[in-house]
Amino acid sequence: MKIAIVCDWLVTLGGAEKVLSEIIQCYPHADLFAVIDFLDPEKRQQIANKCAQTTFIQNLPFAKTRYRSYLPLMPLAIEQLDLSNYDLILSSSHAVAKGVITGPDQVHISYVHSPMRYAWDLQHQYLRESGLDKKPHGFLARYFLHKLRLWDLRSANGVDHFIANSNYIARRIQKTYRRTAEVIYPPVDIDQFTPYAEKENYYFTASRFVPYKRIDLIVESFKAMPDKKLIVIGDGPDFAKIKAKAGVNVELLGYQSNLTLIKYMQRAKAFIFAAEEDFGILPLEAQACGTPVIAYGKGGALETVCGLTHAKPTGVFFLEQTVEAIQEAINLFEKNISKFPLKNCVENSQTFSSAQFREKLMHFVKDKLA
Repeated sequence: MKIAIVCDWLVTLGGAEKVLSEIIQCYPHADLFAVIDFLDPEKRQQIANKCAQTTFIQNLPFAKTRYRSYLPLMPLAIEQLDLSNYDLILSSSHAVAKGVITGPDQVHISYVHSPMRYAWDLQHQYLRESGLDKKPHGFLARYFLHKLRLWDLRSANGVDHFIANSNYIARRIQKTYRRTAEVIYPPVDIDQFTPYAEKENYYFTASRFVPYKRIDLIVESFKAMPDKKLIVIGDGPDFAKIKAKAGVNVELLGYQSNLTLIKYMQRAKAFIFAAEEDFGILPLEAQACGTPVIAYGKGGALETVCGLTHAKPTGVFFLEQTVEAIQEAINLFEKNISKFPLKNCVENSQTFSSAQFREKLMHFVKDKLA
């Protein structure tokens, strides 16, 4: 059987690429396709040193650094990939990968990280954050997103079976495409994290500094609590703006190696997570280190963190993305800190292991092919 694996783009290694890596481990002889492929050679070993067959966008000016600017062309580009000789197509999609054209004798299974958030329910938020909501060319952006929604809905009809990365995303798939989806949680490489029981007196967060991650809220919360220390790892467009908001008790370390990130994560009292994520791997990585989590109680975090009502809690939730809500959650955490033993956190993280992901994916594919 000939197998094709399709992803959106290969530029850096993030959560979607970790899923792609595990899919390739399940089907090492499959051919790989993507809109563009500019992955650095040292990172390519994470995807078995495969090079993707790409689209015409690969050769357009500045495609490596400004590929998102070519989003209007991506539906057309992905449809030009010729997969007619393959029996099974596995797409890993958060944008356009699921839109490849397949025939009635082919099986297309799509692992969806999320329907395109900026085209659907989060359109207005993205327009505001990009400054397009009031500018004259904002009308063109709205028109393009309207056309993108029509294409996205049409392309969903070409998928035989959907897999969602969480129950939260399964509900979004049902709402957006009116299709049911099997839930298979993304793989977390828990083997690289060692539980560490001796916690130090600081809180920790790590993220790319972009608006929806809400690192600004976390920093502002600790600025108002000068008796508590926060360490932040990460970089991104909002770094300077967030640094200007930081108090003396907030230490911004910028980009750091994975080893450094793990060291700080292991020793933190708790990991703070303020984003509404489709899944969110970092809270699970923190738990694999034996570190409890203080998380925004919406989205994927509700499925990866066990709250105080759980038999074996691993963290607490705050219900609003506000400074006051985060402060209340931190106080609640400190009052109940004895209820989050290292064992709880580690055991919960192990249910999201890479081995479990591979087993469930291959079983699902085998079942649908049968």
